[in-house]
Amino acid sequence: MPRQFNTAGPNDTAKHYTLPPLGRIPADLSSLVENENYFVLHAPRQSGKTTSMMAFADQLRAAGRWAVVYATLETARNIAEEKLALPKVVDAIAKASRVYLPAEEHSPQWAEFAAEANMLGAFLTAWSARLRRPLVLLLDEIDSLEGAPLMAVLSQLRAGYLTRKVAPFPASVCLFGMRNIRDYKAASGGSPNIGTSSPFNVSRDAVTVAYFNRAEIAELYGQHMAETGQNFTELAIDRVWQLTRGQPFLVNALADFVVRKQKWTGLIDVAQVDLAKEQLILARVTHIDSLMARLREDRVRRVLAPILAGERQLDDSDEADLEYCRDLGLVGDVDGDLAIANDIYKEVIPRELAANPQAKLAALEATWKRADGSIDISVLFHEFAAFWRENGEWMLTRAHWPEAAHQIVFMAYLQKVVNGGGSIAREYGAGRKRVDLLVEWTAGPDKQRFAVELKVWRTGKADPLAEGLVQLDAYLQRMGLGEGTLAIFDLRVPARAWEDRGTVSEAETASGRKVAVWRL
Repeated sequence: MPRQFNTAGPNDTAKHYTLPPLGRIPADLSSLVENENYFVLHAPRQSGKTTSMMAFADQLRAAGRWAVVYATLETARNIAEEKLALPKVVDAIAKASRVYLPAEEHSPQWAEFAAEANMLGAFLTAWSARLRRPLVLLLDEIDSLEGAPLMAVLSQLRAGYLTRKVAPFPASVCLFGMRNIRDYKAASGGSPNIGTSSPFNVSRDAVTVAYFNRAEIAELYGQHMAETGQNFTELAIDRVWQLTRGQPFLVNALADFVVRKQKWTGLIDVAQVDLAKEQLILARVTHIDSLMARLREDRVRRVLAPILAGERQLDDSDEADLEYCRDLGLVGDVDGDLAIANDIYKEVIPRELAANPQAKLAALEATWKRADGSIDISVLFHEFAAFWRENGEWMLTRAHWPEAAHQIVFMAYLQKVVNGGGSIAREYGAGRKRVDLLVEWTAGPDKQRFAVELKVWRTGKADPLAEGLVQLDAYLQRMGLGEGTLAIFDLRVPARAWEDRGTVSEAETASGRKVAVWRL
């Protein structure tokens, strides 16, 4: 039986297609253990941390110089009280010692330290004193702990680290989860500033797990080809790279949806990948659900709203929020610009934020669809303008993300349209000063492509028409289109009356391309 694409938990090479896990982490990671460092490995959820670190643990054990224990702390998840969580943490480590070490190196039982004020510290000191080899702990799911339990674990590790010369304690500890080094320094009792004294003394560029590159996606999919004879076209692999930017869960999930969910047995091309993308989004898999739950957090909104609006560059005050969003895997450097991390997230995030507008839009009649199934783009905009005049004002006052509310509502409208037989390509990012959208419609007799640029006219700023025409001209040239639509939302105070919004005029770009200009 062929192996499968893994979408849950660590990889088992006997069951799952797997790339060399040690190739995903820095080659010099063992030097941190050699130098008896305490360090942090962080990466987004389901990016291969556990698989890579379990392989790293095996590598260290093979050297024979250390007593190496991998333990997951997930049994203490969501326990708010320190006195209830710490026994779970210590018991998890104690049980792991019985899995990975010979009997003479097993840890004491957690109950022996139940009365200790610093239960974890006392447990690790007593255990280290028994061992002939230095103890190395790799602690997974550190993000399971929050509040007082997390502070207790980190502060007791810090205290033991600082007194290792006079009292036995683990030689090296790796904590891994989604948090970055700054969070752990602060929670362990040290300063969050990089370079200050702390047991978690790796550099600002904390150790992380690499995503796949395009060649590695091809290598992973090549294992499926070799075992089943079912091939992916080069264009399909290019499409997966474009949609995922190598995020391991998404790379595996797209292939899994094609092979296992669609039960597709022929040559895998772009059409099957695009269908898998849509199925993945609609299935609301745990990976995507957990990310979307973060959109309710203000520190995520402060980063993503400017990106969706394309209105301003992030400044230095946003650094901590930006690092947090990078750690979640929501944003990254894409082609040199700060942007949403990949095309799947570019689609999922506006869909999630637009849930309420989409519910309101659901009742609209699709008057934009011609009898032959094609789109009349002029009617489509007239329909949106009527909706915006009636509902825009109250939608903006209730928006959780007011900075990007206009773009979110319009993208919700387009999403309702393309759900009937098309797709949207989105280009937006902080400082771009616009949002570019390409609608591709395949439900009519011929494929249609429409380019739309969204601009915002703010108080004290010049009319963005001239700038918008220049920007849209470049986008149309890049997309190979001869005409497009420029939508300008009026945010001035005072702005034009709502009943006067939705006017349209004709303009022409410097290269002679026709543009319909909508004032909204």
